[in-house]
Amino acid sequence: MIDIRLAREAPGPLRAALARKGAAELLDELIGADDAWRALTGRVDELRARTKLKGKPSSGQVAELQAVKEELHEAEAALAGAAQRRADLLNRLPNPPAPDVPDGVSEEDALEVRAVGERPRFEFAVKDHVELGGFDLDRGARLSGSRFVYRRGALAMLELAMYRYALDRLVGLGFELVLPPVLVREEAMYGTGFLPTEEVNIYKVERDELYLTGTSEVALAGLHQGEVLELDDLPARYAGYSTCFRREAGAAGRDTRGAFRVHQFDKVEMFVYTTPERSAEEHEAILAIEEELVQGLGLAYRVVCTAAGDLGPSAAKKYDIEAWMPSQERYREITSCSNTTDYQARRLNVRFRDGERGLRVVHTLNGTAMTARWLIALVETYQQPDGSVAVPEVLRLLGAPAGLGPS
Repeated sequence: MIDIRLAREAPGPLRAALARKGAAELLDELIGADDAWRALTGRVDELRARTKLKGKPSSGQVAELQAVKEELHEAEAALAGAAQRRADLLNRLPNPPAPDVPDGVSEEDALEVRAVGERPRFEFAVKDHVELGGFDLDRGARLSGSRFVYRRGALAMLELAMYRYALDRLVGLGFELVLPPVLVREEAMYGTGFLPTEEVNIYKVERDELYLTGTSEVALAGLHQGEVLELDDLPARYAGYSTCFRREAGAAGRDTRGAFRVHQFDKVEMFVYTTPERSAEEHEAILAIEEELVQGLGLAYRVVCTAAGDLGPSAAKKYDIEAWMPSQERYREITSCSNTTDYQARRLNVRFRDGERGLRVVHTLNGTAMTARWLIALVETYQQPDGSVAVPEVLRLLGAPAGLGPS
């Protein structure tokens, strides 16, 4: 959540920033709700003070005290309602975008930062990843419904090698490897900003009041929930590997062929806790790691900065890396990395001890190091005229097959 003091002390600049995310009117509602809550808080405090008498009250004071208590009861009920409305609005208000984020509301409004690598050229008819084999969509659909897929045989070995490729690199850079839970309580989903606004895309286990996470970002953000970190321990960098689940609500008719947009997938996620002064630098560092990983597999890609209106609730700034997909003849997202500033940490109450400055709220950042979407770009990029797929040596050294046979 945002610092409510910003809404009180500098509503104009905050409103202008939030307007870029379409949330200016929501801020106006919050300011009104906060004003009402503060007025009622003062009234309740005043009435409570009037109920505290020294000594035995006179008969006249007894009647007055009873009237004050009745008024206090009504004021406390009104305050509880005002507090709930204020909290609900504060939870729904998104993180304002950074000043250097481009305007716009869709993927088309993203700003291209750079394009790297040569797009592959083929002198034969290009196949897509489904035609190249190993993605068993029919049996996945029969088992679980649409947008579920088996990855089989050599392709499955290749995918596992890709995760190991990313994890080995991150651990070598000082990230701590974490295998986190994928079922979390509601407060973790609220804390990371996926609730209430992203509820439509989240799987919930009703019987146990738990949620399946769509990214290990949730578990890694909750790792230090309610804790006070030491300045010397920052930045704290984690690499999480987990299976992820997303409903993909609103994706009807989009990417219906293949395994690009599915309900269940695996992912390696980077997560960083740092000081406010270092968060912009850490964001660029996460992006650099993502680019290094993509370059290491020889994929052509571009980096884009997401438009303000297309950012999620928690992100102040987000970069996407889009790999070239030969069968689609266009770039498609395979990673993203976001600076969520103090938005998640404030909701999760994660602070750090900063000497004479006392306790301060940390900044958190996240970034994708590897998903199965990379597998799609890789097999299409390295396909051969006979329908086989050559596998980069770096992955063969990690247990991947030398190649995938023709379908």
